[in-house]
Amino acid sequence: MVNLPLPGLDDPEGDRVPDHLPPVVDAHVHIFPDFFFEAVWGWFDQYAWPVRYRLYTEKLIAFLLQRGIRHIVALQYAHKPGMATELNRYMTDLVRKNSAVTGLATVFPGESGAHHILKAAFKGGHKGVKLHSHVQCFEMDSPGMHEVYRVCCDHALPLLIHAGREPKSPAYPCDPYKICHWTHVERVLLTYPDLKLVVPHLGADEFEAYHRLLDRFDNLWLDTTMVLADYLPIANPPDISRMRLDRLMFGTDFPNIPYAWDRELQRLDALALDENALRQVLSENAAALYQIDINATTDQA
Repeated sequence: MVNLPLPGLDDPEGDRVPDHLPPVVDAHVHIFPDFFFEAVWGWFDQYAWPVRYRLYTEKLIAFLLQRGIRHIVALQYAHKPGMATELNRYMTDLVRKNSAVTGLATVFPGESGAHHILKAAFKGGHKGVKLHSHVQCFEMDSPGMHEVYRVCCDHALPLLIHAGREPKSPAYPCDPYKICHWTHVERVLLTYPDLKLVVPHLGADEFEAYHRLLDRFDNLWLDTTMVLADYLPIANPPDISRMRLDRLMFGTDFPNIPYAWDRELQRLDALALDENALRQVLSENAAALYQIDINATTDQA
């Protein structure tokens, strides 16, 4: 179990993505309106770790693109009912102005009109849905969640859920160890075989269980976010070279990280994966899942 808060690091950062790497899609970047970022960073300072890159939306996008990130998958989540429509509208406006950004919608599971909220977001160009079980405190088998599963299946769009147990914080309004377990995800995958489900952080901390799920289910994806960075004090980090590399995506959690922007990228590069595997993890898997043209010219690169 991770004991939070954790310290920040003063590790050196690179100037840009190394030239020898294939195109890079960061499939896990957080984007919020300015006032929301302020609240999130205040929470992180007190309960998680110091956020190194306090950049608001336009500057954080420019920061990553200018350093050679080819495309950004932008995530958000509603902390309470009634927020999702505003957040989704913000994301809709953002992706219309930035061809290098793909946005995911959010909703508070169980809130009134949830399916209408998501349908409107999909119409506005969102390419999936992001939920966070620790923050939103939902049961994976609740009626509100089944509503979300059905909407995503009906539109053939992926659902990304922070469904792993870590990193746990006593500041969350519920206990992640009670509501998050790999067997809950297994039931969802069995019940909704058409659902494209993404679990970030490689399913931390139940790595072996998610490794087995990945072998069994073609409708499951994992992202690497923060796990490969050698920062979280989690025992037995996974060896991704043993996993289905056609179902793994690179992600960072930028800007809410306590270390260099390219720390995880450097460590992924050091694994010496073959060229095809590296291309899959760094860009091709995310591009296929989220309908991204990684060869498109970016607005701010």
